[in-house]
Amino acid sequence: MNTKTETKYGLPAKVVYCRRCVMSNQRPASIPEFKHLPDRRGAKYLHIDENGVCDACRQAEKKETIDWGKREEELLALLDRYRRNDGYYDCIVPGSGGKDSAFQSHILKYKYGMHPLTITWPPILYTDYGYRNFRNWIEMGGFDNLTFKPNGRVHKLLTKLAVQNLFHPFQTFILGQKNLAPKIAMHYKIPLIFYGENEAEYGNPIADNASSLRDKSFFAMRDLSEVYLAGLAVPELMERFGLSINDVMAYLPAPAADLEQAKIEVHYLGYYLKWTPQEVYYYAVENTGFQARPFRTEGTYSKYNSIDDKIDDLHYYTTWIKFGLGRATYDASQEIRNKHLTREEGVALVKQFDGEFPSRYFKECLDYIGMDEEEFMILSDRFRPSHLWEKVNGDWKLKRPVWNVLF
Repeated sequence: MNTKTETKYGLPAKVVYCRRCVMSNQRPASIPEFKHLPDRRGAKYLHIDENGVCDACRQAEKKETIDWGKREEELLALLDRYRRNDGYYDCIVPGSGGKDSAFQSHILKYKYGMHPLTITWPPILYTDYGYRNFRNWIEMGGFDNLTFKPNGRVHKLLTKLAVQNLFHPFQTFILGQKNLAPKIAMHYKIPLIFYGENEAEYGNPIADNASSLRDKSFFAMRDLSEVYLAGLAVPELMERFGLSINDVMAYLPAPAADLEQAKIEVHYLGYYLKWTPQEVYYYAVENTGFQARPFRTEGTYSKYNSIDDKIDDLHYYTTWIKFGLGRATYDASQEIRNKHLTREEGVALVKQFDGEFPSRYFKECLDYIGMDEEEFMILSDRFRPSHLWEKVNGDWKLKRPVWNVLF
């Protein structure tokens, strides 16, 4: 019997859990999506310090010491630099009608007197609740919206290739969500863009949260040679699948030189305003008609996080396979940091829900990309790292689940 274990994607060989939340050092830090390679070359993972506390929990700790009144003064100064008095748009808020984009756009317009243009790269497969929330955001919230719908044939192809090459069904959405806004900003001459929370809130290096500005490397390219879509270099992708540069243009980041010339700035609103997801949810319910689903999302206990795309459930199932981290781990860790759960409660929720198979939309997702269940299951085993998983009585089990770890 071969007992050799294999780490993949540059993952740490030893699984270590944070003592405060339920996240492990297998959590990948965000990277520019257009540089995502099958081996995740150069990827970083959640840092856990010598006291057993992860960077995300340290960041939550740090937030308690911030003078939020002073931060709001900084926000007002920023808004005054860009505020227009002629009625034209003075900022952009990307979103699809979830609680975060609803909160950002509404508070910028109705509390701070800005004129946001909301822009949407639609979910791959809208849920009924997601589309209703999108409509409520625009119609009840009261916003102008520009929606960009990419080439449907290319979108399906790239989504399928992202599953086959990266086991990453959500990549085409992320590419659009991150790359569209700066290009729209240049086209319409609206140089200020707001996103919600910095990725450092969830485990990127704490130093990333030292500024409100989003690192341009996430949405700008020097040249086409550094861009990969679905794990393939763009020239190879075009040659193998008969695509033109026009076919893939929507997925490409903006040229760095053009962004510099247009003086585009991308800021995190969460740097200036204390951001608590549950409070953001209540704000969106009250002000834009946001509705949670009446049933919990498969793989977790939550009813209101990331509910607009049917592929979202499949995405978190793939993170369970690749990193041993499912949706309940992400949700519980966040709520522990916000003091809405104890760690013990979080561990129990992870044990109950993490890794639950996303059966509700599974067949529809596979039908969309043209893949059968057998191929998906073969890919699941191909992308499953053996240092995380073992077969017990014919079933795959985590070797070191959080509920078996005692401190």
